[in-house]
Amino acid sequence: MEALREFKLPQGEFYFPYAQTHKEMEAPEYVEKLKKGPVAMITVMENGRQSMLKDLVMWFLYSVIVSIFAAYISSRALAPGAHYLEVFRFAGATAFSGYALALMQNSIWYKRSWANTLRSMFDGLIYALVTAGTFGWLWA
Repeated sequence: MEALREFKLPQGEFYFPYAQTHKEMEAPEYVEKLKKGPVAMITVMENGRQSMLKDLVMWFLYSVIVSIFAAYISSRALAPGAHYLEVFRFAGATAFSGYALALMQNSIWYKRSWANTLRSMFDGLIYALVTAGTFGWLWA
């Protein structure tokens, strides 16, 4: 932290080593930097204590968006009064897609550990099951 503090990095994502063009990426100097390392991506957040209120509001809005997609897909596939398990299946699969499937990109492209990604996907599965159960219960 001390080594980075002097740079007064603004909030955002940083990659190093960094090349702006494909031509720069092929330059021997850049290739040497890659070999020498470290190669990293870092996210710099706002200094100070982080308020969870904003994050919780954003998560709530995200959950609403996932639920809207689950409702739309389920409503196109199922008639009103459909059986609980049918609703559960469509709403759950859609919600799981929204909450969990895209998390695999973090391990594929950003080299996040697969164990962390799978734990996060398990959380997504739990949220999808709750969403599916709620839809199945309230479907009329």
